[in-house]
Amino acid sequence: MDNDSKLRPLYLAKILYEQTDEEHYLTTSQLIQILDDTYGVKAHRQTIKSEIELLRRFGFEIEEVKSTQNRYNLFGRKFDVPELKLLIDAVESSKFITAGKSKELVDKLSSLGGIYVESELKRNVSCESRIKLGNERIYIIIDAINEAINQNKKIAFQYFQYNANKEKVLKRNGEEYVFTPLHLVWNGDCYYMIGVYDDRSHIASFRVDRIAKRPVILEEQGTAMPEDFDVDEYINTTFRMFNSDHRNVELICDNDVMDSIIDRFGEDVSVFTRDESTFRIIVNVAVSHIFFSWIFGFGGKVKIVSPQEVKDMYREMISKAAGSI
Repeated sequence: MDNDSKLRPLYLAKILYEQTDEEHYLTTSQLIQILDDTYGVKAHRQTIKSEIELLRRFGFEIEEVKSTQNRYNLFGRKFDVPELKLLIDAVESSKFITAGKSKELVDKLSSLGGIYVESELKRNVSCESRIKLGNERIYIIIDAINEAINQNKKIAFQYFQYNANKEKVLKRNGEEYVFTPLHLVWNGDCYYMIGVYDDRSHIASFRVDRIAKRPVILEEQGTAMPEDFDVDEYINTTFRMFNSDHRNVELICDNDVMDSIIDRFGEDVSVFTRDESTFRIIVNVAVSHIFFSWIFGFGGKVKIVSPQEVKDMYREMISKAAGSI
């Protein structure tokens, strides 16, 4: 059998995948013509019929409509149109995926639906934080972190921040962090790596797009996370993944902010009725200016009751902010 004959079923599958769907068919003559014009492969009516049957036996969902000119279409796909729309929305809305990579991924996703739904897959999504990040290395960085997690290895990496001139400056004067990554988390439209230092008591998170280059995977075995660590609880109680100490904080909340409390801490948060208009909760949170700004955003409808130290920190932050006006 020559190479054209060997490749012909693959070309047929490609043509059907790209140019047919539930509503669009190609006739036997059209398939023969496309094979010849596009790929320089000769075929005849009986060849098309037998190789379509071969593809169906392999698992392709190809429909045959019998008539003078038999018509064929590929109607079974991994993703239907609503699923592709959802995936495209996620890619276009994602802050950590660069603009160039977004376009590339959207084009690839759109091709999965065939030529007849490309215009339908053009999305019109408006979203908060549409600014795209510019770290094109993020994909190889994520891949290295994932590999280290799967192998339970430590990594060494450099971390940067921007200065007043919008220049990238390595933290700790370029000294590498040595860290055991244990989870990758997409939170607040950014990608984070959560893990632990060698003493196991210091759990931390790092924004993946702030890692300067591909981390080095070390030979050392990773450090285990504390047994009582709950990644979901950590995410829910660490505001914007800002690294700070966790404390049990008592809050008094107006009844009409319950939706926001559940959005933040989940439906399992323990709620205690205080009076007809307020309720009380005690939550373990990472106490930082990010947490305080979340409290302040409720305009007095959420108040810190205890501990006193946290109340004082909040009062001091508000005082400093008011003093700058």
